[in-house]
Amino acid sequence: MNPVKRQIRLGMVMSAGASISSLAAMAALALVIQALLVHPNETPWSAMLAVLVLTVLSYVLRLNSFNQTHYTAFRLERVLRLELSQRLATVSLGYVQTQGTGALSKVIHDDVKALHAFVADSTPLYARAYATPVATLLLLLWLDWRLALVAFGVLVIGLGVLSAAMRNRQEMSRLYNRAREQVSAAIVEFVQAMPVVRTFDTGQSTFGRYQRALEDYQVVLTRWYRESGFSARFSMAILGPLPTLVAVLAAGLWLAQNPGVSTVNWIAVLLLCTGMAEAMLPAMMLMHLIEKTKLSITRIQDVMNAPALPEAGDSNLRPADASVTFEKVSFRYAEGEALALEGVNFHAPPGSVTALVGASGAGKSTVAKLIPRFWDCSEGRVLVGGVDVRELPGDTLMQHVAFVFQDTFLFADTIAANIRLGLPEADDNAVEAAARAAQAHEFIMALPQGYATHAGERGVFLSGGQRQRITIARAILQNRPVLVLDEATAFADPENEAELIKALSVLMQGKTVLMVAHRLNTIRDADQILVFDRGRLVEQGGHDTLVSADGTYSRLWRNYETAQNWSLGHATSEELS
Repeated sequence: MNPVKRQIRLGMVMSAGASISSLAAMAALALVIQALLVHPNETPWSAMLAVLVLTVLSYVLRLNSFNQTHYTAFRLERVLRLELSQRLATVSLGYVQTQGTGALSKVIHDDVKALHAFVADSTPLYARAYATPVATLLLLLWLDWRLALVAFGVLVIGLGVLSAAMRNRQEMSRLYNRAREQVSAAIVEFVQAMPVVRTFDTGQSTFGRYQRALEDYQVVLTRWYRESGFSARFSMAILGPLPTLVAVLAAGLWLAQNPGVSTVNWIAVLLLCTGMAEAMLPAMMLMHLIEKTKLSITRIQDVMNAPALPEAGDSNLRPADASVTFEKVSFRYAEGEALALEGVNFHAPPGSVTALVGASGAGKSTVAKLIPRFWDCSEGRVLVGGVDVRELPGDTLMQHVAFVFQDTFLFADTIAANIRLGLPEADDNAVEAAARAAQAHEFIMALPQGYATHAGERGVFLSGGQRQRITIARAILQNRPVLVLDEATAFADPENEAELIKALSVLMQGKTVLMVAHRLNTIRDADQILVFDRGRLVEQGGHDTLVSADGTYSRLWRNYETAQNWSLGHATSEELS
């Protein structure tokens, strides 16, 4: 059995034992009362000692139950987060991008935390909510079956009324959760879009969406309260201790008129009877928490069941050179979806520069991301150095392919540590040399602590161009033979773009480069240009050849030149309309 499951069950057994010990203490107290009634001048020390021992045992078991489940919850939290992290390390990077960092972070942090809270605090209550009514009913049946049936009847009536209150619970829970999510989304949208909101519509339309979300939320709550409010309150009143006590007291008074019920048994039943109905309330309260926990468990299991990238069989396989080849490659992001790439064939020789161009959504970035195995192609083969990337061990592939993203990411660590990422053994001289080559040394030295300056979360203390140059320095330090650039200068301003181009020129020296680009002036001197349209490779060749061919690339180039030559002074009223 899994050690964590064993510890959870042990905690639940302790909690159930605490409940049974508490009931036994009540029964022993009835014996004390009986002894005092029969022999008023004698002190029933043995029965009183039993009450004391059972009471202490109940508290000890309850305390140890919560200790056990809390320690187990801490262990479970650590185990789950480690296993989730390990699982994410084996899946395709495409899966991570598709799911989104926010959703995956929520699973690792919030859902695991929710499971921790349930195991730590609710599993003992859950065990007690089921053990107490059963043990109470058995004890009452042993004392007097008639009074036991009276107490059980009150429980049945309460549960019947409660079931009426919960008849549409699943539908209302679904409506409630959806309405609450709409309110949360409207709040986030309203706050995050505040500059745009205040500039364009003074918040009227966005605030209107927020207000409508609140109104829908209120409608759901009002409907739920109207449909089940009375039944829920009435059932809780019945399941409280007083109705059961009154019913058993009345039944005992009626039975006392006839021989067959002893005063002691009656008193014992009065002491014990409230526990059966009263213990059901925590179980009812836990149902909502259990459903929320089930949702968290489902999301955790979805991540744990995410398909891992197949591992290569031969760990000694190595690329023969730095070439990149696509052989009849087709790719779709999910089963049933249209092909994002179809029948793509090209060869990038070692040391060459290959540019990937095309309209947005043409498939350029998809081609780039198939090389480092963000996804595996649906058909055909992607080769690095003549070897199918699916046959290369992950570490070997990453030793040969460097990827500079359009969106940069820096860790909340020092500048030096961010450059050294993946090569912790690199010395300070190597880090500085890489930073100089990436045109980053000067601005790094201007920082308060130079290379020891912390970049902040996601590099928040640096500008976009500075973050990009740090990532280029990281790639320079890695010195991998194949370099994939995914629109690395897309968001750079003119000054930063000049620095980035210098940095990229150093990075590209002697490497096989595949670069996705929208700024066509940066790829005029590429050895070959691959033109994509709707997932197909429609043209390839040099810049001059493609321009003179009067095809897709020629059209893109004319549009680019028009955009470059556009100025406000030359815009006509017709162009602006």
